This record gives sequence, structure tokens and C-alpha cells, in this order.
Amino acid sequence: MNQSTTTQEIHTQVTGEEIAHVFDEATPPADLSGYGIEDWFTLAAFWLMVGCVVLQFFTRYVLNDSFAWTEEIAIYALIVVVFLGSALCVRASRHIQVDFIYRYVSPGVGRALATFVDVVRIGFFGYATWLVYKYASLIPDEMMTTINVPKSIVFYAVVIAFALMTLRALHVAWQSLRRGYSVLENPAAFDGSEA
Repeated sequence: MNQSTTTQEIHTQVTGEEIAHVFDEATPPADLSGYGIEDWFTLAAFWLMVGCVVLQFFTRYVLNDSFAWTEEIAIYALIVVVFLGSALCVRASRHIQVDFIYRYVSPGVGRALATFVDVVRIGFFGYATWLVYKYASLIPDEMMTTINVPKSIVFYAVVIAFALMTLRALHVAWQSLRRGYSVLENPAAFDGSEA
């Protein structure tokens, strides 16, 4: 049995004048309240990395005499971007997570499992903070290869990032307990698809 279903697209006709009036409307004020302190430092590290990469490209391919330090600084800036960006992801519950099982378990089991996940996440980030701190304290005098700056600066930035992840995970767990559900149990409440 071959049954074909057709879906028809609906296009609303819009005149050029209607489109032009959209540009006359006042723009809403910028809302920066959704950003945390780590977001701004991540943005600064990102632009430092971009600047180094552009400078490396320009000096290597245009001037044919590259600055050696730009590659190393770009790598370290990328490390800072990754770990501080992870703190942002913890705050917004945007790390990769599997919520499939929560559809098939009872709400009580789902709540217990989500709480367990929160506890494990907090423990992991706390332990990682301690481990990276121990490593950074072992190499206080080790210098970067191309510039005379200690590598421990980068590792202490990672320590701060893991500490922020721990604090953000604590906050997310507290919000989930107060709310009665987490993003794992009810993802629709967080992605805007819940009506």
C-alpha cells in the first residue's frame, strides 16, 4: 500500500513596506543579566586567541617571518577558553547529558537518579579542582617556551575554572532541589519547547 502524504508550505506574503517598518521599531535594551563573570573572562581569552592566530597568519604568510610566541599564547588561550567555557556550560546545564532513561522510570526514581547525578558532578568538579591545584603548585617556576612567563598562570586559570564549575554545579543542584526537577527530568522546561 503506497500512500503519499503531502505537506504544503504556507508562505505569508510580506510587502517591502512592511519589511521596512521593522527597521523603524525601537530596539529592545540589551539584557546582560544572563551572563556570569566567567563569560566575560572567556570572551577576553577568546579574543586574545583570535588576535594571536590572526597575527600568526599575517606574520607567517604575508611577512614570511612568523612570530613564534603567537602559537604558544593561542594554545594557552584556547585552554582557558575551554575550561572557563565549561563553567558557563555547567551554569546553563548545557553539557552533554543523557535524559532518555528518565522517560521510562517513575518520577521518584528519576528524582533520586538526578540527585545522584548532581552529587557525582559536584564531587567530580571538586576533586578536579584539587588535582589541578596540586599540579599547578608543583610547577610554579616552569616557564613557557617562547616567552618568559610561568606556565602556572594557565594552570591556575584552570583551577579557577574548575572551582567555578564546582560552585555552579552546587547552585544548579540547589535550584533543582528547590524546583523539584532538573533538566534531566524535564528538558522541555529548559529548552523553551514546553507550552
